[in-house]
Amino acid sequence: MTLFFWAYFTILNNPTQTPVVVPAIWLDHWIGFVPAAFPIYASLWVYVSLPPALMKDLRTLLLFGLWISLLCLFCLAIFWAFPTRTPDFGIDWNDYPGLAMIKGIDASGNACPSLHVASAVFSAFWLDRIFREMNAPRLLRWISAVHCIAIIWSTIATLQHVAIDALSGAVVGLVFAAASLYPGRKRQGLTLA
Repeated sequence: MTLFFWAYFTILNNPTQTPVVVPAIWLDHWIGFVPAAFPIYASLWVYVSLPPALMKDLRTLLLFGLWISLLCLFCLAIFWAFPTRTPDFGIDWNDYPGLAMIKGIDASGNACPSLHVASAVFSAFWLDRIFREMNAPRLLRWISAVHCIAIIWSTIATLQHVAIDALSGAVVGLVFAAASLYPGRKRQGLTLA
């Protein structure tokens, strides 16, 4: 994690070129600014910890770690090669202390694709697989899916990202989840939970 954040903030603070502003679209205006979405946005850190916490063997944990690392490296490479940022929404962030803290740390850069969304979607697919293999109640799978959708929504509602960032992050998360969980339709000998 330390190495990831070092790379993330190095790229954020030293873009290779002037970051391109990712435009807001109709979906951004429809969702609007919802400061109360911040706790959901911050809940990502708990959500992405659930798959590794539920794995019962080291091999699967290492596989998860490898694939989430590859996802992060892929996004970091995009941030480095094609720096982007969110639009200036003209909001006085001092009126929203929690969000002001995030805006002060994360600024508005490294926007597209949303790594927040990519890691949530990736984790959602792993959680779904784990819950199915545990024969967990379907309700847990639904709660996980709703939580993932709420995290995606919160990235837009907090203005940390715009819809294009979130949608592209969802695609990245889906691609990496599919590659890690469903190569050839079935992974032999994979015990997730």
